[in-house]
Amino acid sequence: MKNVRTLWHSLHMAQNRKASKQWFEADLAPVVLIQSKEPLLGERAVSKLRDLARKADPAVEMIRLESGSYESGELAIHTSPSLFGEARFVYIPELEAGSPALFDDVAKYMEHPEPDVTLVLRHNGGNAGRKVLTAAQRLNVATFVANEVKRPGDKMDFVREEVRRAGRRIEAEAVQALVDALGSDLAELAAMTSQLLGDVEGNITSQHVHQYQSGRVEATAFAVADAAVAGQTGEALTLLRHALATGASAPALVGGIALKVRQIAKVSIRPSLPASKLGMQSWQIDRVRREARGWNEARLRRAVMAVATADAAVKGESDDPEYALEKLVLTVAGK
Repeated sequence: MKNVRTLWHSLHMAQNRKASKQWFEADLAPVVLIQSKEPLLGERAVSKLRDLARKADPAVEMIRLESGSYESGELAIHTSPSLFGEARFVYIPELEAGSPALFDDVAKYMEHPEPDVTLVLRHNGGNAGRKVLTAAQRLNVATFVANEVKRPGDKMDFVREEVRRAGRRIEAEAVQALVDALGSDLAELAAMTSQLLGDVEGNITSQHVHQYQSGRVEATAFAVADAAVAGQTGEALTLLRHALATGASAPALVGGIALKVRQIAKVSIRPSLPASKLGMQSWQIDRVRREARGWNEARLRRAVMAVATADAAVKGESDDPEYALEKLVLTVAGK
């Protein structure tokens, strides 16, 4: 097995690529660089790589290294040869936020990567980490690009490409209708396109888009938070699941609930302070005071702890972030 992996590693590193590939072409290699200017697409590329790694070896160890807390030599610890050649998937999500020690360690490792390790580097833009990017280009590291989807034309191309990769067709008017309705949020645009592909048979038309839009629920992070702090458990869970299904990010949902809990804490601890001192508008203070009536110190303490736990879970410390979100909603709702 180890000899096969060594051969696989050698073939990948020897391959001379003429150009970077697109994010949806991401494939396993000893070292993979994701140049991600579009967060949603960068995360998709990484998710695809994780799935491929688990398919290749269900026992693969998943390791995440945070740039901000990285210590010199840490990469070597996680990539050093193992006695039994266990597969490892090492992911650095914010390469550009790293220290010189991280850049030095990564550049050195890329010269002689381990055959049992897949190192995935995600660079989200900017000039930081240029040393690593230059070395990656020189060494022909497998590189996949997720360009920013910013202009309306880019978003229309995105929808068409999503449909094309699914082996389907969509009318030009339907593409325009989708972008007009959801173009401000790429995650929602992607989620609605996926839902249409799953529910509609044959070509997707503008009529299909309008039908879905007319029944669409605005399940934002704040709607989830409002229902949770009001103790409306069923409503909060329904909104949460709909938000996740339509592309809302788990960190954004946790952030919305965290903001609401902080507001209740401020009003509960210092009820006599004016709105300006609490960092809220007067109408917000009135609303939060009404919401805080059903809260006591014990419930507030549990909610604060639950927010911290969920925040860590959705940022990589849990294999099931959706479960962590549901648990957060239940705790905040007082269950």
